[in-house]
Amino acid sequence: MTEDHGLLKRARELDAADQLASFRARFVGHDDATVRSYLDGNSLGRPLQASVERVQELMVHQWGGRLIRGWDETWLQLPKSIGDQLGRVALGAAPGQCIVADSTTVLLYKLARAAIQARPGRNRIVIDRDNFPSDRFIVEGIADECGLGLDWLEPPQDGGVDAELVRSAVGPDTALVLLSHVAYRSGYLADMPAITQAVHDAGALVLWDLCHSVGVIPVELDAWGVDLAVGCSYKYLNGGPGAPAWAYVSAEHQQFRQPIQGWIGSAAPFEMGPGYEPAPGIGRFASGTPPIIGMTAIQDMVDLIGSAGIQNVRDKSVALTEFAVEVTEELLAGYGVVISSPRDPAERGSHITIDHPSFKKVVGRLWDQGIIPDFREPDGLRLGLSPLSTSFEEVYVGVAAIEAELALG
Repeated sequence: MTEDHGLLKRARELDAADQLASFRARFVGHDDATVRSYLDGNSLGRPLQASVERVQELMVHQWGGRLIRGWDETWLQLPKSIGDQLGRVALGAAPGQCIVADSTTVLLYKLARAAIQARPGRNRIVIDRDNFPSDRFIVEGIADECGLGLDWLEPPQDGGVDAELVRSAVGPDTALVLLSHVAYRSGYLADMPAITQAVHDAGALVLWDLCHSVGVIPVELDAWGVDLAVGCSYKYLNGGPGAPAWAYVSAEHQQFRQPIQGWIGSAAPFEMGPGYEPAPGIGRFASGTPPIIGMTAIQDMVDLIGSAGIQNVRDKSVALTEFAVEVTEELLAGYGVVISSPRDPAERGSHITIDHPSFKKVVGRLWDQGIIPDFREPDGLRLGLSPLSTSFEEVYVGVAAIEAELALG
């Protein structure tokens, strides 16, 4: 393998012209020489230096200094205030419709059950077979629990679910459709407004999983008439490993009753009353004590996205994935590597998947060299490109290292 100086030069020119390049220096480890190419920001984003300082301040001064007084002074308001901040910057959601709480899995369960209960007499759930395992496992469990049927969509491996496919599956018995905005393997970007309309035309509700799009793709949940949405915060929101997820419930549906009736979701949690009465508004979709440390770092990335502008973030995401496709075709096509993601950037999120039978054995060697993509069965490497922390040169270095490993046989 010989270095392609033309592609390297082009990567450096793209970095020099990148109006968002200066943001990269705000991330911990951006200059770590042992990590030559981090291509897994779609699984776990890098931490921000500002978040290190914020978490330290929380632990030393708020927790350490204010102790239990912190709940009344700031902490109890954080789930809603961070939710509103996220809704304004990245989700197109008016205040009072987003809340940070629980894990993605728990929130998906709560909102799915609430939606099904809100459509009495309907007994079918629609989901696709390529959806993330948690999403599929949850609806399988709910179907067993509630005696419902499942209608499985079969999207192409290098694509995803479109409005026509949804229209062919929904009907008068459909209660809920649960889909991912960006497919976790292929990176396919679903047409959220068109699919939402297709679901509504059948009288059903739609629950969107935004784990692979929040913070990197502009969405307009209110304007598009979305019913319910959930997303994690440790990918493009850089909240850290296991940081809590967020939920969006349209104001139209905030009378729904969710199934996990914890004390924080009650109307008067500190009265410790004998019976459960749900809190008004989005607060009723909380359950247990808020994970304050886990949600603290989210604020800094949302602030950074706000400073950069979500459309500018999306524009760089498209440029990064376009360059990743270009470099892959130039360096890897001769080895039989296949791009299993949409070629049209309008149909693609912020990662691409490339397939080759050798990738399962190659990925460990790449990690040892500080080249960090993500492996997905059966033979795919995901190249996840987080626009505010990933450089074009990183993309080139990563793909060139993949070529070097394939050249070894």
